[in-house]
Amino acid sequence: MGYIQGEARGQVTMFPVTLDEFIPPDHVCRVIEAFVDRLEVAALGFAWAEPADTGRPGYDPRDLLKLYLYGYLQQVRSSRKLEMECKRNVEVMWLLGRLKPDYKSIAEFRRVHREAVTAAGAELVRFARSVGLVRGEWVAIDGSKFRAVSSARSVREREAVKRYLDQLESADEQDEVVIDPSAVAAALQKLKSHPEPEARFMRTGEGSAPAYNVQTAVDAEHALIVAQTVTSEANDQRSLLPMAEAAKEAVGQPASLNVVADAGYSNGEQAEACETKGIVPHVPANRAINNQGDGTLFDRSQFCYDENSDSFRCPAGQTLVRKQLARKDRAIIYAGRSEICGSCSLKPRCTTSSQRFVTRHLHEGALQRMQQRATPQAMRLRRSTVEHPFAALKYHILGHPRFLLRGLGGAQTEISLATMAYNLKRMMNVIGGGRLSRALAAC
Repeated sequence: MGYIQGEARGQVTMFPVTLDEFIPPDHVCRVIEAFVDRLEVAALGFAWAEPADTGRPGYDPRDLLKLYLYGYLQQVRSSRKLEMECKRNVEVMWLLGRLKPDYKSIAEFRRVHREAVTAAGAELVRFARSVGLVRGEWVAIDGSKFRAVSSARSVREREAVKRYLDQLESADEQDEVVIDPSAVAAALQKLKSHPEPEARFMRTGEGSAPAYNVQTAVDAEHALIVAQTVTSEANDQRSLLPMAEAAKEAVGQPASLNVVADAGYSNGEQAEACETKGIVPHVPANRAINNQGDGTLFDRSQFCYDENSDSFRCPAGQTLVRKQLARKDRAIIYAGRSEICGSCSLKPRCTTSSQRFVTRHLHEGALQRMQQRATPQAMRLRRSTVEHPFAALKYHILGHPRFLLRGLGGAQTEISLATMAYNLKRMMNVIGGGRLSRALAAC
């Protein structure tokens, strides 16, 4: 018995197969086309959204956006590899109508359309909200480190040059050294010519490396990413308010939005600002409460705060009054009267100084409310909502957690494309490719 034989390459058929027959109705290419075709690309800021009257015709930005979305869904991000896909991949031939743009045109499109790509991703979130895939009641926020393009050696050299210039400036102020102008000029030029000045060392899964901090806000209904941004800050402490505000805007400005995050986002000032804007933070307070307690002395938890009088009452029933701000205006110091503390029978168990001092965070009330809301159920919701999308972005979309484009702008463009690809894939998993493409085409 022989093998199954394929057709002869020179075989002529009476009814040739069309490209459309190779793409099933629920295929991702049909979803990408339906989504991109509904975009108002000129309003979103895409260059060359309308063809020029003169000169050589350019590529429609819709076609290049389709190509990039397909590429990110297939872990193909390089402009040269995307050019090759246009020549050999039947799915890309269908998507672009057999267009074969060169890699320079492909790369230039991604380079100049950071804001437009981000706006296109916001349009996808608005569509998801309109069809009920985003509820906008609970949103989980988290950050993760993605490697930058720059090598560790180049970033170390850049930081060494900065330290050298700082030392020269200090020495010049004290008249302690003769400065060589040519050396300073060379250092300034080297610092200015560094291709990625925003990259900084951060702790990643592979140790300390040049990286960026990617922030995402994920709706709890179907784990769709509703807001994202890239920062150069190594921690998340100042990201609670901006991410919560971006998430609230993305889900339609509801009257109240529950935001859950881990202790890295503990920030009393921002939590208080969130509450004034109708955002309810559920975040564990990351702070120490044991003020002067060492096991033998009373700790701060045994001092009761009276909000009306803005004072503390000690275990002996005496009052500690407000004195001053401390720790760069982040805490308030309260003190007992030395003559009362000195004669108190509980003094050996309270303090070894002449009077007892207790500090209270400037935004203590917001921290306590935030801590009370951070229940085990809320923390489980956070883990099950926001951690999986990061794994999908890093290993299913990008292929590995490292950017190809330099700088904060390049990283933001890549994350915007990757987020759009992730949301399209997630929506397909929820309602099916065929149904999604029809819904996109109908809107």
